[in-house]
Amino acid sequence: MLNEVVNRLRGQVLVRVESVFPERVLNLCGARDLAFWDLRWDSPTAFTCRLSRRDFHALRRAAKNLDCTLTVAGREGAPYFLFRFRRRQALVVGLTACLLGLFFGSFFVWDFTVEGNETVPTEEILRGLEKAGVHLGSFGLSLDGEDIRNHVLLDIPELSWLTVNVSGCRANVQVRERIPAPKLVDERTPANVVARRAGMVLKVQALDGVAAVMKGATVTEGQLLISGVEDTDTFGARVMAGMGHVTARTWYTLTASMPVTVAEKQSTDREKTGFSLIIGTHRIKFFSNSSIEGAKYDKITTRYPCRLLGLSLPLTLERETWRFYETAAAERSDERGKATAEAALTAYLHSLVDPYGTVRSTLCTTRRKGDTLLVTLTAECEEQIGESVPILTQDADG
Repeated sequence: MLNEVVNRLRGQVLVRVESVFPERVLNLCGARDLAFWDLRWDSPTAFTCRLSRRDFHALRRAAKNLDCTLTVAGREGAPYFLFRFRRRQALVVGLTACLLGLFFGSFFVWDFTVEGNETVPTEEILRGLEKAGVHLGSFGLSLDGEDIRNHVLLDIPELSWLTVNVSGCRANVQVRERIPAPKLVDERTPANVVARRAGMVLKVQALDGVAAVMKGATVTEGQLLISGVEDTDTFGARVMAGMGHVTARTWYTLTASMPVTVAEKQSTDREKTGFSLIIGTHRIKFFSNSSIEGAKYDKITTRYPCRLLGLSLPLTLERETWRFYETAAAERSDERGKATAEAALTAYLHSLVDPYGTVRSTLCTTRRKGDTLLVTLTAECEEQIGESVPILTQDADG
């Protein structure tokens, strides 16, 4: 592979040799130390091979004393390619300018990759870098990593570490998100633990205070679970910061109304396509939006970044496709309405339960009422229902 690249850079010639004694030509190449390759016999008196440009000229001079005919079947390589433009000065200038632009453009940042972020959006990190002076077209050799890190970490407190490594025209941004500090437990304020919602108690773990319910008991919302007041036989009542966990089995019933008649999209088989050229942060549109104002359509955007020899260029071709549609009233089946409502109710259920426990089982039922489908989701869950409520003492009131 490397020899092929070198030969194409130096230039190579495909030669057809015809002679009554072709082996004499091969012996001449061996005697003059002329390298040849890709030898192929076309007939007993003719063969083709490739030689470098310099060795071909030497062979042509030495073969004048032999009874042979040398025919050039093809010329390949950079010298012959550039030789075509010897009278086209504009193309030569353009090619030179392109190569110079590619060389000097590699010292600037034209592409970003962000790694290590999970909760902080990539767009927010890029905006923070732009405020710190790192944007498309920044001179890569002048970037100060420590200064950038200090500015971005102050602007985005959710990050604990950031570094920018410039490789060619690409900036690789690596970040580490800050681990939130645990919430401090108030062990001084007197408090009770009451039920956040009704349920059947499965487990009571009193860390500070006196358990007021037992396993298997059914509690209602607001009922006392762990008391922060302990009655002592010698010194009276002792007030504490009631703390603990109470796990209970809970039930949820969620209902949604789904209309039977809905407006659905109907394709009109009409499309419109527009192209834009993004140069750095500037966009050049080759279309007008005047003909699609007020129309109903779905917009699909596809971007094609431009690269040359594996290097990112500050050019991006963007294609926007508008697919027009019309809306018409259509009757939705009960199965489809049930599936849509069940997915929405299940997502809402998990938003209520997941911070405190898990959903054990669900049951979805439907009932038709006129032009409305009533969907009911019943769920059984296991969650922590205790919440701390301060005790209003005489000192706090006074």
